[in-house]
Amino acid sequence: MSFAVTILGSASAKPTAGRHPSGQAVNLNEQYFLVDAGEGTQQQLFRYGINPLKLKAVFISHLHGDHIYGLFPLLSTLALYGRKTPLKVFAPAPFGALLEHHLRYFDPDPGYAVEWTEVDTTAHALLYENRTLEVWSVPLRHRVPTAGFLFREKEPPLNVDKFKIEKYGLSIARITAAKRGEAVELEDGTILPNEELTYRPYPARSYAYLSDTNYSAKAARLVEGVDLLYHEATYAADQQRAARERGHSTTADAAKAARLAGARRLLIGHYSSRYKDLEPLLQETRALFPATDLAEEGRTFDIPEQRYRP
Repeated sequence: MSFAVTILGSASAKPTAGRHPSGQAVNLNEQYFLVDAGEGTQQQLFRYGINPLKLKAVFISHLHGDHIYGLFPLLSTLALYGRKTPLKVFAPAPFGALLEHHLRYFDPDPGYAVEWTEVDTTAHALLYENRTLEVWSVPLRHRVPTAGFLFREKEPPLNVDKFKIEKYGLSIARITAAKRGEAVELEDGTILPNEELTYRPYPARSYAYLSDTNYSAKAARLVEGVDLLYHEATYAADQQRAARERGHSTTADAAKAARLAGARRLLIGHYSSRYKDLEPLLQETRALFPATDLAEEGRTFDIPEQRYRP
């Protein structure tokens, strides 16, 4: 089952010629979720082959323009495309007031419902779930109320070891019971614990989005063990004072968070417009956390399954 993140925008607030404001598309088995929506988000979706009608939900980290200005034209476009299914939007207050004004003046009858859920930016809480996925809020430290998001795949169903099926001569009913996580009783009365018969085909995967924020040890701990961590690195390491004053992080902060979280891989983004060449930012971060990549627009980062063998 696919689990991937496509970078739509990687810039910070000041516009640049070559980078768009924040936006990402998370794909879990062709279920798409939008994370932040800076200006141009809908064009970026089209550019990278993502059908906006496939969006299940939108997650907005905070109400600064470079993270939300692209959402409202996207809502209008979805109406033009004839969307009928509700679109869930998770965002801090007072997003509801912004949405109300947009619907009143631009889309009074869009043909689909926009269902806003307020994100409590002080709480680590379950926001969304379906059969295969959970999305949790992660409190962040910025100049306005801000939350990151943890996308966590649910545990895959148990598999029954085919060799144990042969060894114990398991019936269909016993195989089914084992898949439900139950112990199995054989005809001679022997009780086989479930772990003797089953295994998880792969460990559940996860992705965390932490932007905009100062360094936060609490946030890093809340995403402990994450497979892929996106952490803003607006500034180089020598700009720690500017980062702290403006509610942002440096390359060193991002690496520190990744180490504390025990992340497998790190993406850095939300680059200040002062940096025309991003390679020095990458090398600074890699010196502290080698498994780092740049969140370059148009790149898709896969989180592969780590298959178990019984």
